[in-house]
Amino acid sequence: MLRRPPPAALAATLTAAALALSGCGSTATSSTSTPLVDRGTVRIAAAGETPSFDPYSTFGASQARYAYDSLVNVAPDGTLVTGLATSWQATATTADFTLRPGVTCSDGTPLTASAVARSLSYAGDPANQLAGAQTVLPNVPFTATADDATGTVSATTTAPFPFLTRSIGLLPIVCPAGLDHPRSLDRTTQGTGPYVLTRYTPGGPYEFTVRDGYTWGPAGASTAAPGLPARIVISVVPQASTAANLLLTGGVDIANVNGPDRARLTGHGLAVTDVATVVGLTFFNQRPGRALADPALRRALVSALDRQGLANVAVGGTGRPAGALGAEGAVCHADLADANLPAQAGAEALRAAGWTRSPGGPLTKDGRALRLRLITSPDLGPTLSSVAELMARQWTALGARVDLVTESLPALVNAMYQSADFDVVVGTSPGFALPVGFIPFFSGPTPAQGLNFAGVRNPEYDALVAQALRETDTTGCGTWNRAAAALFRAADALPIADGRSGVYGHRTTFTTTFGGQLVPTSIRLHQ
Repeated sequence: MLRRPPPAALAATLTAAALALSGCGSTATSSTSTPLVDRGTVRIAAAGETPSFDPYSTFGASQARYAYDSLVNVAPDGTLVTGLATSWQATATTADFTLRPGVTCSDGTPLTASAVARSLSYAGDPANQLAGAQTVLPNVPFTATADDATGTVSATTTAPFPFLTRSIGLLPIVCPAGLDHPRSLDRTTQGTGPYVLTRYTPGGPYEFTVRDGYTWGPAGASTAAPGLPARIVISVVPQASTAANLLLTGGVDIANVNGPDRARLTGHGLAVTDVATVVGLTFFNQRPGRALADPALRRALVSALDRQGLANVAVGGTGRPAGALGAEGAVCHADLADANLPAQAGAEALRAAGWTRSPGGPLTKDGRALRLRLITSPDLGPTLSSVAELMARQWTALGARVDLVTESLPALVNAMYQSADFDVVVGTSPGFALPVGFIPFFSGPTPAQGLNFAGVRNPEYDALVAQALRETDTTGCGTWNRAAAALFRAADALPIADGRSGVYGHRTTFTTTFGGQLVPTSIRLHQ
């Protein structure tokens, strides 16, 4: 049975702060051609505070890459490369890793296979309630064992899970000193990574200092590389417009910028990597008693939407209707929407579903008028309110009565996971890097026992997922995509547009992985 992810996993469905497990990234390109600066300082703007640097917490997971290593790493093209492990192999239930010799923790102690197994077991123990770790690890229980003589670590699951290397293999490994005193991890780091947290200030800035002698980064990356910064200082800059200003004036060296402020950064010689996302990821409440529990009605409403018009509004210009639930670069990503979304004319589909409308009156069926509560939040993206407004206008033209509600993010979460008082919810997400991440949101129990907040019941999807879970790694991509296609055919969800944000660099170059995650050992500072 799949283990229920923690409520914090909601962030991975709705916001662009999803933790990246794997997938494609890119290398920053720029007009930077000046000489490298050895042992300089790189200043990075972060959109939010980091109240805890525990890599297994909700907040610390996003900063873990600076101070912690994983058994494997993901290259920008999505392939797996070495990390703490030099080799690995996996089936649907077992993953084996052979450790690189000579790895040391930041306190100087050698890293052993037993220490790695202990870290995996600690992170995977549900009793520890480690939300950040649980968004990385498999959704099924597992046990970790070690052989220090051969330097091997093994993880065995109680049920098939196809992406063991891309989940267990990408968990940040905490050294024994940190596991001995877990609370210390909020303000200090105890890992094997290329940097060590050396300064913590509530609200920021946060400072990391490079480790000398580090040679076990992605594909053998070393901190002795020319141009690698000796210090990384992370400051909190909540507004994209402010981050853009600081990039242009040299106030920060690296920042993620989305929305209209991206246009201001073009032509200034900044390094940039595009970060793919899905704007307007839409769910339909199918719980008993809600109008959209009727699949014919869902299909009719989806077919009535002008997807191109919605995509244009979603990205603030000429948009591309999204073809998948997750962003480009995710494992098994494929454009499925056009071939599988309902195509019948909306009004005709409504009549076929038994809905009628008198001239100027509302749509009715069995004496009941169609009324929809459509909710979104500007906290999830600046264009979502406009997307929801256009969606409401198009359904109103068919005769539906649409109550358009704009909520704060906490109120939106409450409607989804507590009151269930919504019919349609519109959010934004890069989605999950692995297709298994979507499972609890499209199957299984509703809150509080599960995360299936829309009450989706799709037997075809469930059957295909059960098959895909028995296929290892990407060999099951065809099955995963057939499962996603079943969701589109049933109008269980609708992604509106493929969107982009950018990670920009001033006097710097770097690489990123899925979701715009910086690879610390790739950062280079230029004059």
